Amino acid sequence: MEELKSVTKLIESFSRLPGVGHKSAEKMAYSVLEMADEDVEMFSEALIELKRNVHHCPICGAYTEDDVCEICSDENRDKTKIIVVSYPKDVASFERLGVYNGRYHVLGGVLSAVNGVGINDLNIDGLEKRIKEDNVQEIIIATNPTTEGETTALYLARILEKDNINVTRLAYGLPMGGHLEYADSLTLSKALEGRKKI
Repeated sequence: MEELKSVTKLIESFSRLPGVGHKSAEKMAYSVLEMADEDVEMFSEALIELKRNVHHCPICGAYTEDDVCEICSDENRDKTKIIVVSYPKDVASFERLGVYNGRYHVLGGVLSAVNGVGINDLNIDGLEKRIKEDNVQEIIIATNPTTEGETTALYLARILEKDNINVTRLAYGLPMGGHLEYADSLTLSKALEGRKKI
């Protein structure tokens, strides 16, 4: 039987999502065919709205639908303390804990020679600017405990030495090779509590 071009195109589109293999993409594509027209329209509208309305906060780099994210615009948040994360979704992991009242800074990735990500590809200049403007006292580096995350953390610690601020790293309650988005609340909370100077 000849492949249906529309189905093949949708399978290829789903396959672009991280962690979705060909079989899963195929299953999703055929599930869409079985959905009611209204549900498919709602699904496609949600995708378009997501791309149209959600953008990076110009201050911290987290996702927002507003001009500035609610964390950066909240005057009750402690400006002198910043958790530095690799990706916008990492901010949500800490916010779910409800124990941190500082600010965040999203690098937009990690240093990786293999993937061609260098110093200039990360939002490091924005971090240094915020340190000066907001009189930041502590930077908590919360990159994933992977080789790339460690490399990025060590690089940041080295360049921030000159700023005469306290630079800490999350404690290793997180497993090596793990990712923040999959950590349970207790592990993440303990890692935050047990951070140490690097």
